[in-house]
Amino acid sequence: MKKIFGIVATGMTLLLFSIVHAQTQDAIVGKWWNQEKEAQIEIYSCGGKYCGKIVWMKEPNYPATDPKGMGGQPRVDRENPDPAKKERPILGLNLVWGFTYSGGNLWEGGQIYDPREGKTYKCKMTLENPDHLKVRGFIGVSLIGKTNNWTRVK
Repeated sequence: MKKIFGIVATGMTLLLFSIVHAQTQDAIVGKWWNQEKEAQIEIYSCGGKYCGKIVWMKEPNYPATDPKGMGGQPRVDRENPDPAKKERPILGLNLVWGFTYSGGNLWEGGQIYDPREGKTYKCKMTLENPDHLKVRGFIGVSLIGKTNNWTRVK
């Protein structure tokens, strides 16, 4: 009887651990305001990793005074160095991708795209608390980079 109880207890412990672990690694899933509150990025699970796309923009169209003559038109990825991507809309654009949960409050191994510059950077994300996500884009090592603080959309 003790042996059966031990097997059941071990199985329950493993099940509980896997549920808690899944909840922890999915803690970044949801909608986030970027630091400037100009856009909302939805982070979701994608093929065993984590990705994020722009789902809302404060100003989805170029202003009337746009220096490139696109006033009133929807914003596009015009700074992208790849000519084939210059016409893709910013709204719905995949902004972050390839992140894996590294344990604790850290997601690494991903990349972030900056549509203002048309550049892609290595990136890591640190969940400071359930409503505060530090997103650090960098070149080479994380010491050379920039951190953007995102807040969860309520």
